[in-house]
Amino acid sequence: MSDPPRDAATVILLRDAPRAGAAGYEAFLLRRRRGASFMSGAYVFPGGAADPDDAGDLRITAARELFEEAGVLLAHGAPPAAELATMRREVLDGAPLAPMLATRGLSLDAGALHYYAHWITPSVEKKRFSARFYVALLPAGQEPSFDDRETVDEAWVTPAEALARVADLHLPPPQVRTFHELAAAASIADVLAECAARAAAPHPIMPRLAPLPVGFALLLPWDPEYETAGTGDAAPMPAGHPLATGPSRFVMEDRAWKHLFAPAGTTTG
Repeated sequence: MSDPPRDAATVILLRDAPRAGAAGYEAFLLRRRRGASFMSGAYVFPGGAADPDDAGDLRITAARELFEEAGVLLAHGAPPAAELATMRREVLDGAPLAPMLATRGLSLDAGALHYYAHWITPSVEKKRFSARFYVALLPAGQEPSFDDRETVDEAWVTPAEALARVADLHLPPPQVRTFHELAAAASIADVLAECAARAAAPHPIMPRLAPLPVGFALLLPWDPEYETAGTGDAAPMPAGHPLATGPSRFVMEDRAWKHLFAPAGTTTG
């Protein structure tokens, strides 16, 4: 039996693409260390589970995890880079972030986080999270970096680059789906407009597993077989919901998650 999903938050950190040859904007990824209990070796967006000190506000969870994992502080005001590095080391060693900010006259800027999505780990999994995904823009003068503890590498990628590197980045389905959606947004302004639309009609995405002749598929709530062929708890999505577009399932092929449409002729019946 699986455990109830634990509340968590993830940050899709964006910046305008500054690299030669890169167009549009980029998102920041961290690589989980090998042997990690969740998404071992995968490149993922910064994030983690909620703490009691987050006061039940997952935007605070998101901002705290972004600082711990990537060293980026979303705050009203910000200290110099050297002081930020010292603060991050102290937080990674167990010091609570909120008092540290308060003594410096700072506070987390929850308004810098824009709701994007809500992913729930399938109920057939033992370790589960109910993770809100937020978009944030890289603050001026800050540069993210991996913590060399839970994460061991980093990458800035455009949506197109990410989709071309699903295999070598070991991208999990939520990241693949997110980059698939981001690829349709030409600018960060377009992404923020999409965030506003999504916040007005949020709906969780909880994949269900469906057996295949070889392996299995992860069905998303708008897949025509989600309710009939999938196993585990379900979170059906109303017909016509704005999220219910595009490919609707994932299949592992050649050690990479392929985001696919349901086979032709598949119906809800």
